[in-house]
Amino acid sequence: MKHTISLKENHVFRRMYHRARSTAGRHLVLYCQRNRLGYNRLGLTVSAKLANAVGRNRVKRLLREAYRLHEEQFSTGVDIVLVARSRAVGAHYVDIERSLLRALQEHPVAAAKR
Repeated sequence: MKHTISLKENHVFRRMYHRARSTAGRHLVLYCQRNRLGYNRLGLTVSAKLANAVGRNRVKRLLREAYRLHEEQFSTGVDIVLVARSRAVGAHYVDIERSLLRALQEHPVAAAKR
């Protein structure tokens, strides 16, 4: 079982947006970069422009759950930021999960080496 904590600091999010490699899917954009900590850190971003608080929280719950169920497929020791796109609002869990897995496969750093 891997261990993941939440990313909360604004400066870490800004650094990820500028330095980390990104992969875009239909419902989300995945930013990922190594962190040398030995565990993963996950940050979620859902803009206030996308939906009201209820809609934003639903999208965050879906993203968090999709990550939790597929945590073993991610590399260890990486910072991950998931940015929701407008299509994520109102999307079904299966769509979010599929988008996350596709972005994971396309990203060179995020996917665990087998």
